[in-house]
Amino acid sequence: MKHVHVIGAGLAGLSAALSLTAAGRRVTLHEAGPAAGGRCRSYFDRELGIRIDNGNHLLLSGNKAAAEYIREIGSAALFAGPERPVFPFMDIKSGERWSVRPNMGRIPWWIFARGRRVPDTRLSDYLELRGIAKIKNDKLVTDAMRRGKLYWRLVEPLAVAALNTRPQAGLARLLGAVMRETLLKGGRACIPRFPKDGLSEALIDPAIAILGQRGAEILFNSRVQNIRVEGGRATSLRIGGNQIDLGSDDAVVLAVPPWAATEILPSLTGPNQFESILNLHYRMDVDPEGPLAEAGFLGVISGTAEWIFAKNNHISVTVSAANKLIDDSADDLAAVVWLNVRDALNLPVEMDREIPPYRVIKEKRATFAATPLQEKRRPESRTTLANLALAGDWINTGLPATIEGAIRSGRTAAGILLAA
Repeated sequence: MKHVHVIGAGLAGLSAALSLTAAGRRVTLHEAGPAAGGRCRSYFDRELGIRIDNGNHLLLSGNKAAAEYIREIGSAALFAGPERPVFPFMDIKSGERWSVRPNMGRIPWWIFARGRRVPDTRLSDYLELRGIAKIKNDKLVTDAMRRGKLYWRLVEPLAVAALNTRPQAGLARLLGAVMRETLLKGGRACIPRFPKDGLSEALIDPAIAILGQRGAEILFNSRVQNIRVEGGRATSLRIGGNQIDLGSDDAVVLAVPPWAATEILPSLTGPNQFESILNLHYRMDVDPEGPLAEAGFLGVISGTAEWIFAKNNHISVTVSAANKLIDDSADDLAAVVWLNVRDALNLPVEMDREIPPYRVIKEKRATFAATPLQEKRRPESRTTLANLALAGDWINTGLPATIEGAIRSGRTAAGILLAA
């Protein structure tokens, strides 16, 4: 294999390109848009006058593929977060606040300490968490454990964040896969990390720089429209009015969203039902000693907002599994979510009439729906074509659509081609 065309410069495509260039292969990276990153990128918002991320992504120390990717691109210093595992929450309806604080070791003695676990929970509740990690069938999250305080105040918010699917439709085994690699390995595997400045600065730009240093050709606004197949191999790429013929030793990594992949290669089957994510950015100063100070974020229960993040010059809010809200107007969404932000940050009540400047970002097809039917539509990275592999968080990684899954899929695709 002399030359590999990587189609798509999201995290899956970037991780594949890094693996291939590290192995000495010549790589051309094709990105349909003007910038790399896909759903994981930053940009300057002219109306707000600040740089924002198109979404919020929280990494955990147990995300091994992501950690290795960050080490390879040399961006560890560009991440922030608490030194120890802590997950603060607030219930909007009751006003109650608490923090889940797993201990660092694998033996979970934290569940015996009332000040470290979810309020009003019993030790027996936590035994059910291990049961979720053992599920292998199509049981849904709502059927995976008793729906008491631990479910409503920890399991459901984690499930919605990880699966981007409502728990009554989401697969429990995908949540269990995330838990096995993080929470159930002890606190050392669930220390939160997030970019200090932006997603592009921490995860994308350094990767592009490394690829450039390794001689990769990086082409933006290069939309691959079709892959021609003959004799069980990919033989050419169609880009605009041009055709790029592939040599006998050339290969392809197809690392685009599923709807784009099935257009480029119609023989593919992939997920065809998706879930939305809303991200709202409010330009405002963040109290350095306020409710977001310790962890840098806050989980919200019983509200429209789900996770609130502190940024340098703004507050950023994520609402996952948002299909029912996605068609609401930006003004209405900003007003409703702002009430949650005001309460969560202990701001004066009169500020409900003084909403700061905001930006609402809607991702209608943010991830595939993590349902039993859609899980069956996830293809393997290895295809029937000898010189083509798939990458993306929608590939059958065993994980839901996460950064960890995307990076892992890119490594897998590169490994398949290198072995071939």
